[in-house]
Amino acid sequence: MEAVHRLGQSHLDQLCVNTIRTLTIDAVQKANSGHAGTPMGMAPVAYTLWQNVLRYDPADPLWPNRDRFVLSAGHASLLLYSLIHLSGVRRLENGKLTNSPAISLDDIKNFRQIDSVTPGHPEYGHTTGVETTTGPLGQGCGNSVGMAIASRWLGAHYNKPDLTLFDFNVYAMCSDGDLMEGVASEAASLAGHLGLDNLCWIYDSNTITIEGHTELAFSENISEHFRGYGWHIVHVPDANDIQRVREALDEFKDTKGRPTLIIVNSIIGYGAPDKQNTAAIHSDPLGEDEVRKTKKFYGWSEDVQFLVPDGVYDCFANGIGKRGAALHSAWEKTFAGYRERYTDLANEITRGLHHDLPDGWDRELPIFETGEKGIATREASGKVLNAFAERIPWIIGGAADLAPSTKTKLSFEGAETLEKSTPGGRNMHFGVREHAMGAIVNGMGLCQLRAFGATFLIFSDYMRPPLRLAALMRLPVFHVFTHDSIGVGEDGPTHQPVEQLAGLRAIPGLVVLRPADANEVREAYKIIMSLKNQPVALVLSRQPLPVFDRSRYAPAEGLARGAYILADAPNARPDVILIGTGSEVQLCMSAFETLKSRGIGARVVSMPSWDLFEKQDKAYRDGVLPPGIKARVTVEQGSVIGWDRYAGASGKIIGMHTFGSSAPLKDLLTKFGFTADKVLAAALRQIEQTK
Repeated sequence: MEAVHRLGQSHLDQLCVNTIRTLTIDAVQKANSGHAGTPMGMAPVAYTLWQNVLRYDPADPLWPNRDRFVLSAGHASLLLYSLIHLSGVRRLENGKLTNSPAISLDDIKNFRQIDSVTPGHPEYGHTTGVETTTGPLGQGCGNSVGMAIASRWLGAHYNKPDLTLFDFNVYAMCSDGDLMEGVASEAASLAGHLGLDNLCWIYDSNTITIEGHTELAFSENISEHFRGYGWHIVHVPDANDIQRVREALDEFKDTKGRPTLIIVNSIIGYGAPDKQNTAAIHSDPLGEDEVRKTKKFYGWSEDVQFLVPDGVYDCFANGIGKRGAALHSAWEKTFAGYRERYTDLANEITRGLHHDLPDGWDRELPIFETGEKGIATREASGKVLNAFAERIPWIIGGAADLAPSTKTKLSFEGAETLEKSTPGGRNMHFGVREHAMGAIVNGMGLCQLRAFGATFLIFSDYMRPPLRLAALMRLPVFHVFTHDSIGVGEDGPTHQPVEQLAGLRAIPGLVVLRPADANEVREAYKIIMSLKNQPVALVLSRQPLPVFDRSRYAPAEGLARGAYILADAPNARPDVILIGTGSEVQLCMSAFETLKSRGIGARVVSMPSWDLFEKQDKAYRDGVLPPGIKARVTVEQGSVIGWDRYAGASGKIIGMHTFGSSAPLKDLLTKFGFTADKVLAAALRQIEQTK
């Protein structure tokens, strides 16, 4: 411990740091699982940040202008849990503050146990004080870029020369593994391009992964790598040097025009005499004997578990507690003055923070009339999105270099491009970085912006981790996925999505919407805007689709129920039910009209969203798909997986069983059986077979 003293720690600092370390090793040992190594090595760095730098009020963890701390190395969760506990962060329940601690000492003892608030990796919305769900490495890095963009965007829109409401900084602690992941590189590249000087990544360079030393697979020069991205680089040679850590953090705050990477050399498992600096400390309990040896090294009681010595709680209360309370109080006074002078803007901020929509948000939406040429749902989406976004100022997003194709550019007056010199722009250019786009959109959503991304449906595969995490975090972000089928045509099977719809539908909590015509697109956006705690994947066609005559058929508002009867047999007694999504509904409608002309009763069900349909009560679902009608045909240009639940045991599923081909659209539809004649023939067979 003498070496630690020489590096500038006071006795009380040392006590607090070692409390974090020993809470960690005791919790991992009790759970017999977890990652103690990183918290042991990086405790001095995290302590210095929280205790001396972070603008954060433990009494109100939702203060809008708080600094954000992202633990991208989510396996080190006990580092964060210990800080939340020792700082006295108050718990939120149903969005309201309580007087209970966010994480009690008993919660730390309950690490990784069922229903605990201390799961193996941090979970946003589950544990108060956790700013984002992390664990899949690199995701927190991407989230932090989105948060930094949001801070600058909010400041550009709402700050006044003499009244600053938004200027929070974002700190992300990342590991060797984070920086190996491509998503971190994508995000770092965009952060450097945008000059996000409110963003600081703290890189724990401990050179150890599960397999061993990083030299096995990771030998790049990180300093030069990030300089190439346009970042400012700071080195801290020893994680235990609190004074140098503080100087590095001050250097970040003084750096303008560039994000900062602080490279910290640490010893993973610091203090464990037999396991430190080895792979054995990365993700395994220390073992009772090693725990005792480690505590002896720290000068700790070897026989007491979960010890918080006298003075530690008071130290945090007098540090981050007092500082955070004072900063928060000053902000509240600023906001009160702001509200007096800029009442409308203050109300707008309040609405946005709660995802409340402004009055008239759905006025003057386009209504699409039946026409001979039809309209691609991506085209309709562009018109509806612009109509909404012009009235909802917190909508911000863009495409992964595909805005002209996805039709997601916001083109109304004042919707400029978001760039380094124009941080308040509404149009993001993510570049060809789909994975980072998803993670960055999540970061913006975590700061209460209604953020969106856009690309082709086939490339949703590149961003599956952030889509999954958006659903896990219940974030109201949305993604526009166009070119949704083999309708892509000549681009061929590399660009024709087949399994993507099934994959997206498999994500719990992700609402997948595939509208059948332009007016269903309008209704889809109404759903998107109304959802406060679910992400949405809006899946759209490249090719023109007919606009159904709603004077003859059911109104498009039925989309809100997930599936609805678009056209029906006389007296609602169909002989066969035809079920489709997106562009394939037109095939069902064509077959319906032919059957009708032959005196055969059919029903067409447009099913844009399985998710929404399954949330309806049984009476509604049975009304749309009566259990007694066995003759059914489902039609979708995608994998057949899952369609059996709606086709039934004896129904016919028309879908894709292989990859597509490169050819004109008409030839593809014929080759793979997506024609009105095929649907008609299937319907007739179903009627015959189920008599």
